[in-house]
Order: sequence, then structure tokens, then C-alpha cells
Amino acid sequence: MMFWHDHYGVGAWGWLGMSVSMFLFLALIIVVAVLIVRALSRPGPFRNGHTATRGGPTPEQILAERYARGEIDEEEYQRRLATLRGSPP
Repeated sequence: MMFWHDHYGVGAWGWLGMSVSMFLFLALIIVVAVLIVRALSRPGPFRNGHTATRGGPTPEQILAERYARGEIDEEEYQRRLATLRGSPP
């Protein structure tokens, strides 16, 4: 006589456990694949021989903002701007 419901001695809980673990394994593979693709598509600091540029403000823009807010006076602004540009104050 064959036992269709418990043929291999696994039972319902065993099949459920195997199904869940297979789903988690496939999800892990998909997550790793997505992370690898994202890492390879992102411009890195050593790609194409030069560093990636950021979209943030430049040091001169930050200095101009500080001058516009009144944090520094004109003399200090001119001195720091000259320093940033590499010329003597």
C-alpha cells in the first residue's frame, strides 16, 4: 500500500519548510544580483581614470553664500577667494 501524503516521511510541515526556504533562497539570489548590477552601473572614483563629480556646491559657492549671509566681511571673502583660486591675497 502506498502512502501518498507522507511518502518520504516529510509531512506537511516539511513541505512548507522546504517551500519557504526555496523562496528565501531565490529572494537572496535576486537581491544579490540587483546589488551587483547597481554597484557596477554606479560611477566610481577610479572609473575612466578620473573621480566622479558630485552635485554639491563648490567651495567658491559656499564662500559666496557665507558672504551673502553676513558671516564674513568683504576683506575676508576676498582673501579666502584668492586662497581658493591659488593666487596671493
